[in-house]
Amino acid sequence: MRHVVTGVLAVSVVILSIAIIATPDKRVEASSETYQQLNLFGDVFAKIREDYVEEVDDAELIEAAINGMLSSLDPHSSYLNPKNYDGMKVQTRGKFGGLGIEVTMENGLVKVVSPIDDTPASKAGIKAGDYITHLDGEAVMGLTLSEAVERMRGLVDTDLALTVRREGEKEPLEIVITRAIITVQSVRGRVEDEDILYVRVSSFTEQTDKGLRKAVQKLKDEAGGDFKGIVLDLRNNPGGLLDQAIAVSDAFLEKGEIVSTRGRDANDAQRYNAKSDDIAEGKPVIVLINGGSASASEIVAGALQDHGRAVILGTKSFGKGSVQTIVPLQGKGAMRMTTARYYTPSGTSIQAKGITPDIEVEQAKLEVLKQNGRRAEADLRNHLENGNEGDAKTDPAANANDAPAENLDYQLLRAKDLLKGVWLFATKDAKKG
Repeated sequence: MRHVVTGVLAVSVVILSIAIIATPDKRVEASSETYQQLNLFGDVFAKIREDYVEEVDDAELIEAAINGMLSSLDPHSSYLNPKNYDGMKVQTRGKFGGLGIEVTMENGLVKVVSPIDDTPASKAGIKAGDYITHLDGEAVMGLTLSEAVERMRGLVDTDLALTVRREGEKEPLEIVITRAIITVQSVRGRVEDEDILYVRVSSFTEQTDKGLRKAVQKLKDEAGGDFKGIVLDLRNNPGGLLDQAIAVSDAFLEKGEIVSTRGRDANDAQRYNAKSDDIAEGKPVIVLINGGSASASEIVAGALQDHGRAVILGTKSFGKGSVQTIVPLQGKGAMRMTTARYYTPSGTSIQAKGITPDIEVEQAKLEVLKQNGRRAEADLRNHLENGNEGDAKTDPAANANDAPAENLDYQLLRAKDLLKGVWLFATKDAKKG
């Protein structure tokens, strides 16, 4: 079975990735030098078992070696032990236990990509760009991402104390969060100004496409069937299932390529195309993105932007454009390994670059922190290169901490004004015709 995921690791936890569950089908012949290196590994393993100051567990040593080998490749390759692998499969179904934050590992600390809407973490005030340094007083430094995530999981209704470093705060913040069952309602919507359909997609789970179509139809009915257009909010959406990103893009496109993936072998390239369907009925679409919009979100924004179907408004996205294959292993665990990059319809790789909005709009100035408040894919240690020669280097300062304001959503206000203007000119042109 091939199962594709795009996302950052949520607690409990969605890892930023596009993932394909598969089985190895190719073998690369090892050289004699490779066997010598494997013998070296065996020698080190044996020496640790014999002489390390404390008795060690063989399984833990081997698991650490596998994870170290994978994590040295790029930030999104890793080993999933059986428990984490089962958790990942549960998360993509849209219901799981934990805190409700999307995280990655950066400089030895757990970095919050974004809190999930209406979860304990969101309600406790966790923000995109926060760095978690301690869990119940124990330092995160030295843990792998999977180990840190494991410690953040726990029984429902139990508390976890997070020590958080936040840009603009001189002292660390102590935030206590009560764990809960996280049911991700990935699509929400409302009618704005009586005739604008606002739809927020917070993640891409198995129910997103169905939820989007249901929400849009409900909003159309509320608006009496007469609406000016749709604002699709993908801000702080860390990703999810690739097939859902394709389906959401397809919901607004009549034809054409949505996304392609290309690996080391040119023959493994795959292309995904749209079918005739447009839930917006040809009316204007504005897509909101920011530095927390990653992976699957970038697929949707890139597809609609390249086809001229939507105006992209906000700030530059995260820039996560790689594909991870999840290979089940013996012992009921799995390995997550980067195997390809994905490309927008124009053939552009956004890896470590991100989607540049058509109209750049920062959040209300009172809500914007310093330019280095949020980092992007390009800032992650050992990140995968873009793969296109001659691409301009990413400016890390382009992704400021631009999470939506709690009181004044300036980006949404601008999006509504723009949509009204587009609708007005389209109406005038129709009358002239």
